[in-house]
This record gives sequence, C-alpha cells and structure tokens, in this order.
Amino acid sequence: MPKPFQYRSGSLIYFQGDAADKVFILQKGAVNLVYQDIETGQDVHDLVQPGEFFGVKSALGRYPREENAIALADTAVMAFTVPEFETLAMANTRIVMKMLKVFSNQMRRIHRQVSSLMEKEEANPEAGLFNVGEYYLKNKRFTQAKYVFSRYLTYYPSGRNAIQAAKYLELAETSLSRYGDGKGPAPVTSGPAQPSAAPPRAERSLGEISLEPAGVSPPPQGELSDTARSYYNAVSLISQEKYQQAYMAFKKIVDANEDPEYAAKSSYEIGRCFFLLNKYDECIKYYTMMLTKYPRHPDLRDAIFFIGQSYEKIGRRDQAAAFYRKILSMSSDEDDGTTVKAKRALKALEA
Repeated sequence: MPKPFQYRSGSLIYFQGDAADKVFILQKGAVNLVYQDIETGQDVHDLVQPGEFFGVKSALGRYPREENAIALADTAVMAFTVPEFETLAMANTRIVMKMLKVFSNQMRRIHRQVSSLMEKEEANPEAGLFNVGEYYLKNKRFTQAKYVFSRYLTYYPSGRNAIQAAKYLELAETSLSRYGDGKGPAPVTSGPAQPSAAPPRAERSLGEISLEPAGVSPPPQGELSDTARSYYNAVSLISQEKYQQAYMAFKKIVDANEDPEYAAKSSYEIGRCFFLLNKYDECIKYYTMMLTKYPRHPDLRDAIFFIGQSYEKIGRRDQAAAFYRKILSMSSDEDDGTTVKAKRALKALEA
C-alpha cells in the first residue's frame, strides 16, 4: 500500500544519486527539484505543486535520482513503490496524460539545451566531445563518461586532450566498478593533484560531535591570506566554546566571499555553530541550503551527520535514522570516522 510521509519546510526528501525505488505524489505543500543545466552547469529549479508527482523517471527507469528534492513548506506526500504506481497509472488515464505532458516538456527543454551545445561546439567537435565526457564524469554518470571518453580516444588518438581523456576513462571505469553509477565520491576533474591531508590535530568533542574540523592543520601564519587567518581564528573560537562569536566570524567570511574555498569551508562551520548553540531547526535548514549550493562539498557526509543529529535532538528519530543510513550508503570505507559515528548513532536509535 502507498505510504504517507510528512516533511518540514527545508527538509530533503531525496538526494541526487540516491537509489530510486519510489514515486511521490505531492498532497500538500510545495517541493523544489534542483538539478544542473547541461549547458551552463547552473542550478535549475522545478516547482512541484499539490496533485503533481515527482521522482517518476528515475524510478521507472531504474537509475539513480538526477536531482535533489527539497520541501519548500511543511509538506505531505504519498510514496508509491514502482509496481503500485504502475497499477495506479494503468487504472487512471489522467495520470498517464499528466506523465506524457511532463515528459514532453522536459524532452523539449533538453533538446534545446543539446542543440545549443552542439551549435557552440560545432567549430571544435573534439573539445565538445571531451567536455561532454567531463560533464558526465563530474556528475558521477560513469557509464556515459566511459563511453564518451572511449569515443574521444577512437576519433582523436593524438588530440590535445588525449592524455587527459585516457586518465578520465580509467577514472570512470574504476569508479563504475567500485561504486556504480551515481554513487561514490565525485571525481576531481580539474586542477593539480592535491597533497595528502595533514594528520588531524587533537580534537575536543561534545559526545560524537567534533569541535575541530577533521584534518585542519593551518600552515604557518606568515603563509596565510587574510581570509584564511580569519577562518582559523574562527575555528579557534569553537575550540574555546565561543560558538556565537565563531558563528559571526564564519558568517562574515561567507558574506564577503573573497575566497571561494574558505567561504565554502565557513559555510560548513556555520551549520556546526548552529548545532553547538542547540539551534537544531536552524542547523537542519542551513545544512539543507548548503548541500543544495555545494552538492559536492568536501564535508558533505559530516553535514548530513549533523542533520541526523539535529533531527534526533528534536525527537524525529525516523528522519534521523534516514540520514544516518544515507551516510552509510555513501561510504565504502567502514573505518571512516563519519561512517563509524553514523553506525553508532543508527545502532543506538534501533536499540
């Protein structure tokens, strides 16, 4: 039987890359579907209204979710398994007509975007083919990336991007074998290789919550930019349990946005400050917004853990458990610190 679910405003209903085993019909509230435009890479927002369904394509096609689904208000949905939805659709031609209309609009939009891309790359098909492969790889669509890069190397074995294409092909094959399409960490597809992270400093903890960012070991002060120095000073305030002052310092860095790297790091720290200040609803809403803005944030799983902890603190155990399970589904390393914390938290909930 279809099951009803309730979501508070700002809650994540599902993530991009999640397994798609359900179709949703919105009964009350509003849902925003957020995904990337294939032409610009910018976020696209589709608003779902009461009476409309979402999550259909990926569920019926048996592939991972292609978008984030976020409740914009207190929301009630009805969740159908695929067989349940197919039975409903076969008995109700109005639903079939709605599906056709939605899919037709989406296909026209995709056709326009692909046509525009083809026009832009027509003068340089080699670069266009490479860029398409890179797009698929960045979005963890490893099967498509593998195919495109193999085609690139067939057509342009001595092309200007041949060496990089060979590396990306190997990366796509490895990721597909290890994680599967839509899963695992997002591959790094640009910029020089990063050095190994410095060993974590000694941490002070509040239960399972670390007061120090994992792996943060600032370089000598003389090598720091003003923004970096402000960031590490704010981290120090957390260590001193001056959470409100730390929040203001991180917010100043985010608002200035003079250094995108430290703005992203500070965004994560703001959510931690909300949690440490016992502002659990604010923590959930803030991290939900942050994960929409930074879907590949390096602290993604830690942010999800804080969301789970916040739901647990306000007594919403089912939602907390769902976020802990999400962390476990994202990790292939059972000894990873966040994975261990999520396992412990889930075990405690189920005890």
